[in-house]
Amino acid sequence: MTTVAASSAPATTAGSLRTLYFVRAAFSVVWVILVFVLASTVTTAAKPSVAAVILLTIYPLWDALATVADIRATPSATTHLPQFINIAAGVIAAVAIFISTLSSLTPALIVFGVWAFLSGGFQLLLALRRRTPVGGQWPMIISGGLSVLAGISFVVTAGAPKTGLTTLGGYSAFGAFWYLLGAILLIRAARRAR
Repeated sequence: MTTVAASSAPATTAGSLRTLYFVRAAFSVVWVILVFVLASTVTTAAKPSVAAVILLTIYPLWDALATVADIRATPSATTHLPQFINIAAGVIAAVAIFISTLSSLTPALIVFGVWAFLSGGFQLLLALRRRTPVGGQWPMIISGGLSVLAGISFVVTAGAPKTGLTTLGGYSAFGAFWYLLGAILLIRAARRAR
């Protein structure tokens, strides 16, 4: 690899991740709006509606798809093992959430919580690895850590009668904020890398 190609790799990675982060933020905003419009009344005391089942199932599937895009955005990474594990976790979580919603919302929230914990851990790991070569990762570090804590909270509070999808909407709204902030910081990181 030439020196020019080597020096442009962080800028290319930052640019690709920036686009992905903007898309992830937009998806989260739309998901939050749909949760509050279509499923705000769904709690553990009620049987999940079809809209709630779809919203719950699609979220980890979207994360798995976004992780595939993350792999494509970072072709020069030394390993993509954390991303591959995260993809598998997202697909397994989506299937488990779908099956668990056939009985009630409580087991679905527990599965979602376990997935949020794992996904946040992988996000934290990747952000820590990328902070020096790419830059602009502190929002992803915070977001990953908060996702780990939120996952624990979802599992602990899943059985409470008033726990519902709006709780997950708040989680996704914070995720949107951190992805948007990360994307903005990556604009500066890409400029510095050039």
